[in-house]
Parts: sequence; C-alpha cells; structure tokens
Amino acid sequence: MMTAPRSPGHLVDRLPDVRGRLAANAPLAPVTWFRAGGSAEVLFRPADVEDLAAFLAALPDAVPVTVLGVGSNLLVRDGGIPGVVIRLVRGFAGIAVDGESVTAGAGALDLNVALTARDHALAGLEFLSGVPGTIGGALRMNAGAYGGELSDVLEGADIVDRRGVRRSVAAADLGMTYRHCDAPADWIFVGARLRGRRGDAADIGARIVEIDRAREASQPRSRTGGSTFVNPVGASAWELIDRAGCRGLRIGGAQVSEKHCNFLVNTGEATARDIEALGEEVRRRVFESAGVALAWEIRRIGVERVGDLPVPAGAPA
Repeated sequence: MMTAPRSPGHLVDRLPDVRGRLAANAPLAPVTWFRAGGSAEVLFRPADVEDLAAFLAALPDAVPVTVLGVGSNLLVRDGGIPGVVIRLVRGFAGIAVDGESVTAGAGALDLNVALTARDHALAGLEFLSGVPGTIGGALRMNAGAYGGELSDVLEGADIVDRRGVRRSVAAADLGMTYRHCDAPADWIFVGARLRGRRGDAADIGARIVEIDRAREASQPRSRTGGSTFVNPVGASAWELIDRAGCRGLRIGGAQVSEKHCNFLVNTGEATARDIEALGEEVRRRVFESAGVALAWEIRRIGVERVGDLPVPAGAPA
C-alpha cells in the first residue's frame, strides 16, 4: 500500500512490494517525543516479521535503513533521514506470558510489558514502567531505570538482519553493558524473551505506582527525549549539569529542564538544531567546569537541513 504524495522517480517507486505501508516524504516530528525534526525519505511500517524480512531481502544494499520506535530517546535532525525509515508498530506489539517468561514484540511499550507482568503476578519487570519507549529500543541501548536494566531480565532476542535473515540470539551474545549493546548495527530487533519471578500482584502494582509517582515528581513529561546524557562512572549527569550552571539554559526554543537538568525540552517551537546545539553547549560547560566529557544517551540521527550551519562541536566526544 502506498501513501503520501510522491514525485516522479522518488525512491519509494523503486522499492520492493510490501503488505504493510510505504510513505514518501513522511514527517517524523509528530512521532517523536521532542516533536521536532525532519522527514523520512521513505517510511515503512511492515505488517509483520515476514513482511519485514522479505522487504529487506529484496532491498538494494545501497539504500540506507534506519529503525524508529516511538521516538522517545531520539532526535531526528531537521534535514530528515535519507533512505528507508522502518517503524515497528501494530504487528510487533504483542505480549505473551508462559510461566515465568514474557515474550514481547519490539514494538511493545515497555510500560505495557510491566503491566502485563503485573497482571500475571510476575515480579522483576517493574522497572520497565519507568523506561520510555519500546522493547526494541530498550534492547538496542540496554535501557534501564529505577534499579533495573534490560540485561537483568533478558533471556534472548529475535532479530532480522539487513539481508532479511531471521535468527534468535541469547542474551549473553549481545554484549550488554551500561546503556550499551554490542549487537551489529544492521540487526533489527523484532522481539525479546524476558524472565520474571513469581510475586504478589498487589506488591508489584504498588511498585509500579511508586515508580510513576517518582517520575511525575522529578521529570518533565512532555516534548522531551528522556535522559539526555549517560551518567559518567561514579557521578550523576544531572549534578554535573547543575553545577555547571545549566539548569534552565536556553537556545532558541530548547531548554534545559528546570525540573530535572539531564532532560532537554522543546518549549514549543524548537528545531532539532536548537536541541542538539543546547546539548553540545551543556557538554562544553560541564567539560569546562568539571573536566568530564558527557556522552549523549539520546540517539541523534539524520542530516542537517540545507542552509543550517554545522552544530558546534562542544566538548570532546
């Protein structure tokens, strides 16, 4: 199925047939939490894993592929993303429980996985309720919050590679460390197998409520990408940012959150360039004041808009 206006000779006309949806020049700002950034040259929403694998098997090697979830820990630059952007949505959002194991599609919201585990009296997955985004994104960055991370509960994952080959891999083969996964860049995660443990549904529910209240009290909830920088070893990014005098700092429509200064927020009209430039200015000031080079936790993808100046380099990468 083809959607969205196209121009003659557009990439979308040269792509393999699919059962899902292909859209040319698809705006991505509406599907990212920052509500900023450019468009996908082509957006593909596969119907299911088979549709995804067949598409990739037939896709020319020269066409770039980018995977996008619900756009939480992500910044799409204003020039958009060349090639094909793949969003794993409806056909990838299933969650099933078998004993103490939970199987979740890559498009399943982390929160929904935690709630499903609660409904089956499975403990150990409550932390996922505090992780913005989907299981696919959590796999790619070993996401975590509130005392847990995905590698603590991961048994294995299912992937489709750039050539359309499907396989299952064990958690031990993914090389997961703090906010990092060694999986090849061309692997697309399509599902995960998680392990819980028997618990009391009321206690599990209470922990999820506790996490939600903690997030509400300490974090901004709108037009943000979540935690901006990885916590350095032995330190907290927000404390370094605060000590550098960055709380409330603004560039254009982007601002360092007054509520939690490891969050950048779009105050309404920020461009992706505003947000990235603000992040780099924060890095520069922290490096200048503390000698620490903060590493981006938010994934920045795409190209600069034609006519924009390069984003300042800031502190060393």
